Amino acid sequence: MTVDSSMSSGYCSLDEELEDCFFTAKTTFFRNVQSKQPSKNVCKAVEETQHPPTLQEIKQKIDSYNSREKHCLGMKLSEDGTYTGFIKVHLKLRRPVTVPAGIRPQSIYDAIKEVNPAATTDKRTSFYLPLDAIKQLHISSSTTVSEVIQGLLKKFMVVDNPQKFALFKRIHKDGQVLFQKLSIADCPLYLRLLAGPDTDVLSFVLKENETGEVEWDAFSIPELQNFLTILEKEEQDKIQQVQKKYNKFRQKLEEALRESQGKPG
Repeated sequence: MTVDSSMSSGYCSLDEELEDCFFTAKTTFFRNVQSKQPSKNVCKAVEETQHPPTLQEIKQKIDSYNSREKHCLGMKLSEDGTYTGFIKVHLKLRRPVTVPAGIRPQSIYDAIKEVNPAATTDKRTSFYLPLDAIKQLHISSSTTVSEVIQGLLKKFMVVDNPQKFALFKRIHKDGQVLFQKLSIADCPLYLRLLAGPDTDVLSFVLKENETGEVEWDAFSIPELQNFLTILEKEEQDKIQQVQKKYNKFRQKLEEALRESQGKPG
């Protein structure tokens, strides 16, 4: 499995390519309180029964897929019936991830020799990955969701337990955006083949593996301490924003009072 990347934040489009790096972000790692109003983004389990396709059916689907793919990212069929292709994964992580501290990014030599820089140090730090980063993966039809998650974490040198993360498929249906959590044994490239190359029809999203309440026991002491530091910084930022907002209101009110007092009554 090979990895290509493009990243985006709130300040640039999803198509804008940036360097591979880590960002800090002013976003809380707590889940947002659910609104009582129905949301357009709903998480819904959809049961699907798929029969294994024949080699001829796979060939027909790949030919149809490649005829609609406009970015030279078609699929290739092997003689044994397996095939390779590309998927894009959106990273929507609201909590910081744990990475090794003070080591260089992975080099081409490391990738070829399968050297893991994260194994060279026990020091750890936490970062927010860029919101809605996009990673492009070259995988095979036998690559599972579990392997995709592990590959993404390795690319970012994330040392957190892969079980903290889950891969979802995002589809549009009846004017709603539906998220379905994929099984770790599912094969994303097969789902991509069935849906076609249009990412508006189907896209993949990596999110925290939410099981309800935050499982604090799954985090180490340094991680928890880092969360507190992040919360304190966010709290100070919010306080400054509120103070600045009401200082402007106060100035406008004082100016209005001065103007009214200067007018003849």
